[in-house]
Amino acid sequence: MTYTIDKTIDGTPFATVVERTKDALGKHGFGVLTEIDVRSTMRKKLDADVGDYLILGACNPSMALEAMKVEPKVGAMLPCNVIVRSLAGGNVMVSAIDPVASMQAIENTKLKEVAATVRDLLVQTVKSI
Repeated sequence: MTYTIDKTIDGTPFATVVERTKDALGKHGFGVLTEIDVRSTMRKKLDADVGDYLILGACNPSMALEAMKVEPKVGAMLPCNVIVRSLAGGNVMVSAIDPVASMQAIENTKLKEVAATVRDLLVQTVKSI
């Protein structure tokens, strides 16, 4: 089983893909709670040069509440991370965590149903970018 929902965008600037990703998340009920600029962090902490790489911590509040109602400790696995990263050749890849895959370790049928709903929303989100 794959653990991400992916889309490669050809020939579009990184910053444009980031904005399109945030817009798509918003249109599907997700807010961005955190934003980690991995490139900048690696440069500052390790003096390492990596390509553009952004981690967006996305949350759909109603789905998060539903998940916490059926599995109170699930917050340890939230939010849903979405990465935007540059690829060779000027392409950009967007990858969202597959919540069904990430919840495999938790034995809770109702949580798996919530995860499937969130997965569907993330599939629609990534497709729309």
